[in-house]
Amino acid sequence: MKKVTGIGGVFFKCKDPNATNEWYKKNLGFDTTQYGTSFEWLQADDSAKKGVTQWNPFAETTKYFEPSTKEFMINYRVDNLEALVEELKKENVTIVDDIATYDYGKFVHIMDPEGNKIELWEPAGE
Repeated sequence: MKKVTGIGGVFFKCKDPNATNEWYKKNLGFDTTQYGTSFEWLQADDSAKKGVTQWNPFAETTKYFEPSTKEFMINYRVDNLEALVEELKKENVTIVDDIATYDYGKFVHIMDPEGNKIELWEPAGE
């Protein structure tokens, strides 16, 4: 089973997410909104399918990265989240929450051995 298929997003804490968005917009040309920006690309194995990688600054007080105390979180795209979670449980990987399903896909959070919270995402329609 193929596990991770790519990076779905990069999230980091900062003092002022709005100012950070504006800095990246002005200086690096990011097309930012209050949620950061999405970088679109075509999938290598099927160039008719688009993919996105999300970039998003969070307030330094966010609780979203907990239980990690790190300043960042990476989101990885996966093919079959439910099957992967079952495999991870067998390997005694810490699963932080239950799989959540939204219009744009399924999500779950795990912890790596260094205490980094990782977001796993199975995009909808894949």
